[in-house]
Amino acid sequence: MLVIGLTGSIAAGKSTVSRVLEQEGVLILDADSIAREVVEPGTEGLKVVCEAFGGVLLPDGTMDRKKVGQLIFSDKAARLQLNGILHPLITGEIERRLEAFRKESPDGVAAIDAALLIEAGMTRLCDEIWVVYAEDGLRLARLMVRDGMSEAAARARMESQMPQEEKLRFASRSIDNSRSPAETACQVRWCLKEIKERMERN
Repeated sequence: MLVIGLTGSIAAGKSTVSRVLEQEGVLILDADSIAREVVEPGTEGLKVVCEAFGGVLLPDGTMDRKKVGQLIFSDKAARLQLNGILHPLITGEIERRLEAFRKESPDGVAAIDAALLIEAGMTRLCDEIWVVYAEDGLRLARLMVRDGMSEAAARARMESQMPQEEKLRFASRSIDNSRSPAETACQVRWCLKEIKERMERN
């Protein structure tokens, strides 16, 4: 089995690459989805988050993700504290699913789709690191349109993350998502074809 670690800076287009991989039969482990699961009502994760931050529940007992997001965006210490709670839970669940997939499909390919793959230390689970990137101006425009942000807010969100250039230093392969979706898909399929051929030779 081969594990791809898929990451990229905000609005670079990581989800576009993830969709192509899924279409090609790659098992996608979406860290965002798993992050929601580990704080569902009744979980230990939600209990610890409530103990740490208080007042973060909606009336239906689910976590107020918008409130938590605003809190950690404006407070680096709170962001580090939340990551310290959630990252081990997310990583543990990803490891469990990878092990199950390994038993079912020893010759398969899986991808961990995680914006914070590097920051959370999940690179140790991966055979290759794929970093999706796009020009900063394009990312800024995408973010403003996608999330309805002002330019200042979008820039602040981009600057709060690990710089794109730093992420690229970890890349086994880099995917340029500055052009059309078709061109991006072509890059992804070529990389995947090369991986599968190498796996067959080995």
